[in-house]
Amino acid sequence: MFEHIDFNYLLATYGYWAVFFGCLLEGETILILGGMAAHQHLLHLWPVIGWASLGGMLGDQLLFWTGRYFGGRLLPRLKSKQAAIDRVTDLIHRYPSISVFSVRFLYGMRLVGPMVIGASGLSPIRFSLLNALGAVVWATLFASGGYWAGEALEGMLGNLKPYRLPIALGVLVLAVVIALVRHWRAKVKARQAE
Repeated sequence: MFEHIDFNYLLATYGYWAVFFGCLLEGETILILGGMAAHQHLLHLWPVIGWASLGGMLGDQLLFWTGRYFGGRLLPRLKSKQAAIDRVTDLIHRYPSISVFSVRFLYGMRLVGPMVIGASGLSPIRFSLLNALGAVVWATLFASGGYWAGEALEGMLGNLKPYRLPIALGVLVLAVVIALVRHWRAKVKARQAE
């Protein structure tokens, strides 16, 4: 079905852009796939980490400034994210530096977290420095995880070239399933809290 598509060319040409734009928002799935592509020598690991760090950092900076200027009006409208907003608000008041660094690692906080931090009045310079450090650590961990996953799969399956598309689709399906399960659990928890 996809025999006529040259995935090597597509990854080599657009892979770093995909990592950058994928990491502007969530990014873990694309970052793992980027690490696996680096293991297959279609991309290089350090540029994957660099582009992912830049994308993750810029995405969180945009969300921080959105929260800074519009948080007072925007956050009360996000009723479905109220539990996450409360959790980040509590975290930012108790541990401001740790919360900036760790918010990208907490599920469900990646988009709301920087907006809440921006609305909290935290110094933009402090946020930028901690955000950059968190983005580099995050990108390194997930890209390396993808690289090691590629190594493990190659040990089990041998040459991964014929399996690239099924592996990529499998990672995407797994990410969607995990997101749906977490979303369902959050809804159940919200109903129980009512």
